[in-house]
Amino acid sequence: MSGDHHSTVSVVIPVKDDAALLRRCLDALGRQTRAADEIIVVDNNSRDDSAQVARAAGAAVVPCPAPGIPAASATGYDAASGSIVLRLDADCVPDATWIAALASVLDARPDVAVVTGSAHFIDGPRPLRRVAAAVYLGMYVATTAPALGHTPVFGSNLGFRRSAWEAVRGEVHLRADIHDDLDLAYHFGERHRIRRVRAAVMGMSMRPLSSARGFARRTEWAIRTVLMHWPADFPSVRWIRLALRRLLHRLGVPTPRGARS
Repeated sequence: MSGDHHSTVSVVIPVKDDAALLRRCLDALGRQTRAADEIIVVDNNSRDDSAQVARAAGAAVVPCPAPGIPAASATGYDAASGSIVLRLDADCVPDATWIAALASVLDARPDVAVVTGSAHFIDGPRPLRRVAAAVYLGMYVATTAPALGHTPVFGSNLGFRRSAWEAVRGEVHLRADIHDDLDLAYHFGERHRIRRVRAAVMGMSMRPLSSARGFARRTEWAIRTVLMHWPADFPSVRWIRLALRRLLHRLGVPTPRGARS
């Protein structure tokens, strides 16, 4: 790692039965302009050779017997030793500057604890890729930002300080039928500043839109995640609480860690 970096980077990839796409993802991580200090592949009960693919690429493999992306991701975050944790999915192909783009913001901005980027589709009908990605991710931001009162996070292109994860670890939900990105955003956004990094370029599969059933399931997860945070995080209640918290922070008045009123 170059001497002008003062952080260490762990990359976490949850995977289940995605060996071929995982190999492609790990190949892209091997071409980064800033190399990860460790890559952790969380094997969520795969029946294919995902674990062998990960080990062959030099990644550490951590098993997670509990079902679902939330539990698998959390297992990876817990295992990470880097001061910065980056997350993407097995069907992703990061640009060569992805690690550098996210880590450099956290290195330069001590006031920012969480960074997130967008994505473009790299498969599916070519004429639809750009438009479909813009609509898919635009809808996600448009529907979740009002509920949160701040920028949401995108789990396929995400980075955060390990200290931020440790601060919310006991609050996040690990059940398989929720939207882990949205749940993380609720907890990270309570006290940590989230910044979107446009330079963090991520390619991803169009699989979320490949079937109406799959899209409906993700929508159901998102709705469930929002409702499970009510009434404490009902939009108007959350907006006022966050505004007061930010005001107190500017005035130098500390707020209790568990306060939600």
